[in-house]
Amino acid sequence: MLTEPKPLTATDQENYLFPVFLKLHELHTLIVGGGLVGEEKISAVLRNSPEAKVTLVATQILPQIKELAEQHPYVILLERPYLVTDLEGKDLVIVATDDKALNRQIKQEAKARKLLANVADTPDECDFYLSSIVQKGNLKIAISTNGKSPTVAKRVKEVLNETFPVELEAVLVNLQQIRNSLKGDFAEKVKQLNNITSVLVEKPNTSEGVTPAELPKHAPIPLIPHIKHSWRYRLIVAFACLGLMISGHLLFSLLPMDTIGVYARQAAQQVDSKILWFMLAGFVAQMIDGALGMAYGVSASTFLLTVGVPPAFASASVHASEIFTSGVSGLMHLRFRNVNSKLFKNLLLPGVIGAILGAYVLSSAENYVFIIKPLVALYTLFLGGVIIKKALKKTTRRKPIRKLGILATAGGFLDSVGGGGWGPIVSSSLIASGRSPLYTIGSVNLAEFFVSLASSLTFITLLGFNHWQVVAGLVLGGVVAAPIAAVLARKLPIKTMMILVGLIVIIVSLRNIITMLF
Repeated sequence: MLTEPKPLTATDQENYLFPVFLKLHELHTLIVGGGLVGEEKISAVLRNSPEAKVTLVATQILPQIKELAEQHPYVILLERPYLVTDLEGKDLVIVATDDKALNRQIKQEAKARKLLANVADTPDECDFYLSSIVQKGNLKIAISTNGKSPTVAKRVKEVLNETFPVELEAVLVNLQQIRNSLKGDFAEKVKQLNNITSVLVEKPNTSEGVTPAELPKHAPIPLIPHIKHSWRYRLIVAFACLGLMISGHLLFSLLPMDTIGVYARQAAQQVDSKILWFMLAGFVAQMIDGALGMAYGVSASTFLLTVGVPPAFASASVHASEIFTSGVSGLMHLRFRNVNSKLFKNLLLPGVIGAILGAYVLSSAENYVFIIKPLVALYTLFLGGVIIKKALKKTTRRKPIRKLGILATAGGFLDSVGGGGWGPIVSSSLIASGRSPLYTIGSVNLAEFFVSLASSLTFITLLGFNHWQVVAGLVLGGVVAAPIAAVLARKLPIKTMMILVGLIVIIVSLRNIITMLF
């Protein structure tokens, strides 16, 4: 006799939960509870989605939750009892109080409004569970035990974390590039990708007594060389090569090797022992910048002013050398998608305009060096204080900046006038306003390339390029220091380094002020 099939429920032997990945930055999550469980929930949310919109309500909120909220601009803390109106405008609800009756009430009120809710440590009241997460770059794996044992989920997470190598991120990047280059319909693309990735799951055949050590090893698959570029890409490369060949032919036709040799000898004869001081300035500035991620301009400018370089030429030289460093830095941030395109566009044009104005003002005031030098020294003195303040201040109160154009214009202007300050002023202000440090630093660094380029071109137009020896010294010293700074950055205490750099900048700036005034 046939019977009706039993409906599937969440309490059956198998796990019938449907896994999904949510874009929490496009949703609004309500968390009720500010204790240890509430901290665990909000930490899990922000760890996986740093820009998630979260409102946390609790009669008492732990200090560590408040510190966490200060680091994320879209987190709102309400230190008061829960109200039913807190559910308005929310998409998800996470309940984490120690009052079971209140937890049940919130769950029922959320259900009445068709909101999905998770009630901590009460699986039967949950519409969804928060999974243990294994993440390797863009690969993210969620683990569920159907609410049976979070402890087992954590142990599985530990095993998978040890099993999957960090290099998986590189594999994903390579496969994405291959997928974008594959031809054919969907089925053909799937077939090609299956063939390429089959080596990842192949197992050695030991059934015939052959040990794994005796098995022939698979040759590594050269993933990137298999990419087939489009005809447009090939056409662009062909025209670029043709243009390079024509440019080279015209260059060496109009400037024979003998003429180039004469210019090279004249340039070599102009080099004197001062270039060693400029190399030292570049070395020290790059060491500081490599260790701290900031203060290259202010460090180099302070040093150059100390050895007698006029303010306009010091700023021009620093910006010319920064074109190389900021260009590479900005390209890397762009490559790793650390750039917020909207923020970058808002900073770009005002920053460039400010840099051009600053370079023009400083170049036009060349006859008033006795006034400009003390002012620039005062500015570097101020930046030294900013660096120390940034090192000592544990948390910052979020003050949203609405007029980004004014900030970028002021940053570009002061950067040109003082030879540095774009990073300390713009980045520090944006991060203090509550913006994500990752995207802020990436966007500001990319904009800095164009700011430095605009400033440098303005200085060259107005002053010429007689300061090329200073630029060469800064670049050479920076090239030597870059790999050393990269190694030391992992070993030196950043806070101590920032305080030390700030003190050095302040002392040297005071010395410059006293020397020029007395």
